[in-house]
Amino acid sequence: MEQQPRVYPNAAPFNLEPGHGGAGAGVYPPLPTHHGPSANQQQQQLGGGAGPHSWVGNDANTLLVVAALITTLTYQLGTSIPGGYWQQDTTSAGRDGKTPVTYRAGDPIMRDLHRPRYWVFMGASWVGFASSMVMTLSLLVRMPVGSRHVRWSFAVAYSSLVLTFVVSQPKTHLSVDIIVWLAVLALLWAVVSLHPDRRARAIRDLCCDGRET
Repeated sequence: MEQQPRVYPNAAPFNLEPGHGGAGAGVYPPLPTHHGPSANQQQQQLGGGAGPHSWVGNDANTLLVVAALITTLTYQLGTSIPGGYWQQDTTSAGRDGKTPVTYRAGDPIMRDLHRPRYWVFMGASWVGFASSMVMTLSLLVRMPVGSRHVRWSFAVAYSSLVLTFVVSQPKTHLSVDIIVWLAVLALLWAVVSLHPDRRARAIRDLCCDGRET
């Protein structure tokens, strides 16, 4: 009795005709797979371009180290007031030159003698401390490097170090110190936000136009 060949209805078809590749010609090729944009491509889209001189080219781990350093610096600034502290109770004439004022041991000298400058200094240190923590948390929860949370917190935290430095100088005017801080903040924001080509064009316009004229 002649055996009949077994038929598998779910099997892939085989083309056994001559000139069509033999038995392997009926095997269907795998379907192409489509992948979405990678994490680096998403960061490049958020950051407005990528390259060796762009903000999104930074590594998240490197920015975490920078944020930790800023947090440490602002913490030390907040606990080390310029001018030091009164070593003992000191009584001297007040601002009117008549009423005696007693300064307690352990109180900041800057707060008693330069109160407006003291509060600007403390505000800058606290803002820098909070902004660096926001930057750290944003990076730890895997927010893109090019997101506004990371860029804005970096610009505020880094510029606050400049403000605390200029305010600690007793012979500068307080309004000038604040103007310097605002200028540094705008510069940092432009550096981390503008596309490298636009940033280079802006620098070229600022530096070269004056020389040509």
